[in-house]
Amino acid sequence: QVQLVESGGGLVQAGGSLRLSCAASGSIFSINVMRWYCQAPGKTRELVAAITSGGSTNYADSVKGRFTITRDNAKNTVYLQMNSLKPEDTGVYYCNSDVSDLIGATYRYWGQGTQVTVSS
Repeated sequence: QVQLVESGGGLVQAGGSLRLSCAASGSIFSINVMRWYCQAPGKTRELVAAITSGGSTNYADSVKGRFTITRDNAKNTVYLQMNSLKPEDTGVYYCNSDVSDLIGATYRYWGQGTQVTVSS
């Protein structure tokens, strides 16, 4: 079993910054893609950013130039640096990861989410 634990959410004024972290633990052999999603109030969960084990990244158009996703493979941790935050960035941020175990099976796991609220 694998657990993903997010941290770093909170309340910030528009224009401010937050850094989210998501640490994976448990029966992990390797982690391929790690992602951040956002679920705004009343909306579906949407992909914000993703990063492969080799460091390739992609971003939603709405966050390009403001958010940066990075990872520390030694710590099985993914980060999301969020700058120039806007009220529309408000939502619950979830991380997910594609984790392979020792016998080569790959599963997708989700964290419990962390709330980000940006006030105008």
